[in-house]
Amino acid sequence: MVCAELGKRGIIATPFSGNVPAFDILAADEKCRTVPIQVKASRSDSWASQATDWMEISLDEISKTQKCHGPKDILNPALIYVCVAIASPTDEVKDKTSKDRFFILTKEQLRDVCIKGYSAWMNKHEWKRPKNYKSYDCRYLISDIEDYEDNWSIITEQLR
Repeated sequence: MVCAELGKRGIIATPFSGNVPAFDILAADEKCRTVPIQVKASRSDSWASQATDWMEISLDEISKTQKCHGPKDILNPALIYVCVAIASPTDEVKDKTSKDRFFILTKEQLRDVCIKGYSAWMNKHEWKRPKNYKSYDCRYLISDIEDYEDNWSIITEQLR
């Protein structure tokens, strides 16, 4: 889906079937400049991730609370992420306007989104997970990344 969308925009793209851990697609322009892209797809309104991928977190086993020590330094902060919200076939039948949605942002921007969302949720629980105190489940929602919807220009900018 992402390769097809890039093709509509005159960008050549080829997928890698999980063989490359850091990215899923390599996009190129007519001058052979390339940009790696990580794709995350979901049939719901959220994507799963781990808070420990984005934040330095310690766990106090006695109080069963987590403590954030700030953002994690990430490798390849400019790596492009395309988060795809796949429209369900039943939605398409009911509502002809339903379509797949694409949110395009950098890894650094996604880290900041995840930190903001996880911290806000954990603050409500005084940094103690209600069900499993050892969980670092960190979901980001469409509402968290909607400012990046159809932000395809970030890819053409990186190709320059």
